Amino acid sequence: MTELFRKTAAELGALLAAGEVSAVEVAQAHLDRIAAVDSKVKAFLHLSADTTLAQARAVDERRAQGEKLGPLAGVPIAHKDIFTTADMPTTAASKILEGWRPPYDATVTSRLRAAGLVILGKTNLDEFAMGSSTENSAYGTTHNPWDLGRIPGGSSGGSSAAVASYEAPLSTGTDTGGSIRQPAAVTGIVGMKPTYGGSSRYGLIAFASSLDTPGPFGRTVLDAALLHEAFSGHDPCDSTSIDAPVPPVVEAAKNPDVAGMRIGVVKEFGGEGYQPGVLARFREAVELLESLGAKVVEVSCPSFAYALPAYYLIAPSECSSNLARFDAMRYGLRVGDDGTRSAEEVMALTRAAGFGPEVKRRIMLGTYALSSGYYDAYYGQAQKVRTLIARDFDAAFHQVDVLVSPTTPTTAFPIGERADDPMAMYLADLCTIPANLAGNAAMSVPCGLADEDDMPVGLQIMAPVLGDDRCYRVGAAVERALESRWGGPLLAKAPAL
Repeated sequence: MTELFRKTAAELGALLAAGEVSAVEVAQAHLDRIAAVDSKVKAFLHLSADTTLAQARAVDERRAQGEKLGPLAGVPIAHKDIFTTADMPTTAASKILEGWRPPYDATVTSRLRAAGLVILGKTNLDEFAMGSSTENSAYGTTHNPWDLGRIPGGSSGGSSAAVASYEAPLSTGTDTGGSIRQPAAVTGIVGMKPTYGGSSRYGLIAFASSLDTPGPFGRTVLDAALLHEAFSGHDPCDSTSIDAPVPPVVEAAKNPDVAGMRIGVVKEFGGEGYQPGVLARFREAVELLESLGAKVVEVSCPSFAYALPAYYLIAPSECSSNLARFDAMRYGLRVGDDGTRSAEEVMALTRAAGFGPEVKRRIMLGTYALSSGYYDAYYGQAQKVRTLIARDFDAAFHQVDVLVSPTTPTTAFPIGERADDPMAMYLADLCTIPANLAGNAAMSVPCGLADEDDMPVGLQIMAPVLGDDRCYRVGAAVERALESRWGGPLLAKAPAL
């Protein structure tokens, strides 16, 4: 039998259901893989073999008792360390929460457990999900499995690297401005941002509450769909949760027929600033869709040009408000409490020591944008741009079924290359931010390697609100056709760790 850790989640689920392997065997195979490669990749912040194996034994016992289990029962998963977990630390990759053990599980966490998924551990991220490279983690940088000298994307870089390095078949992420799709693109895997409100934010440590969206990573479109279905759906604990059925994402992934679909190419994404190899793979993916019977048209979304500056006013403003709760009084780090200082002094010392440079930068930007005399000029104007972007999407989806673009303008860049240039770092999210501002569904699926550096390129597929299944339908069609052309999945071309 092929090494268990190289099998897809769907394959593992079938083997487990048939009784050909046990959940304990599958979990141990992945723990062994983590032990072999994670010292190089550094995807995980917390691991507990005992906890993992105990979860796996519980699944085996449920199956032995004849309980009807879901398609992912016994399949291991890596969990982004921004979701609360009662049995593991939750740090959001920040010193201000070092060692914190939450008293409750996030809804996403509890739904993973209910579906029988086995949580391997918590993965690294940019601190409080603020970044595009995982270099902003307080606990060190995660490395791209394709080239250990390059970034794995961010903020969900630990989750993307875990899947791309075969340490886990599935992982969770969050997408605020591209933090699932961008790391998926640069590590050669599938990443999905569901419709905002389609997956619960309860127990997700908030960065920007009107933007944060939990979503799945997988090595295949079907794997991502199975995980999407497992943890999505209405949650009364989340006031922004949509009370509507989960779109038929698994069915769409299994039936990827795009004949007759209308595909819109976003005119505003491309040209100067885009790596030639990225544009070449994107054009080939569009031609491929056309060859499969889709009708391709160019669509203009003029307000997309203002998405980046609007996002970097809205997201920091919400971050400034959300992170005010880390005050050294209730939980987490406390610095300077020697009995001689006021609460204000302790709060200031704690935040100075506990927050990293990027988090401080965004708090200051947001506080300024919300301040008296500037609110209307900055935050208010950004919200008007957000409305225009949503209108552009609405107009586009009257013409086409989905929109497509490169996921990122470039492939993964070398670690440290943009560390001192925040604007260059922010440009990594140029193509992904509009879908967050409008709340639409959007996916990244691998579409090849750039000529310049043999690094993965992602195709972004954007669909209307609650049109998540369209992303899976188109993504699976591209995946199937390209794998037929390549003779297997893109990850098979990765240098072996």
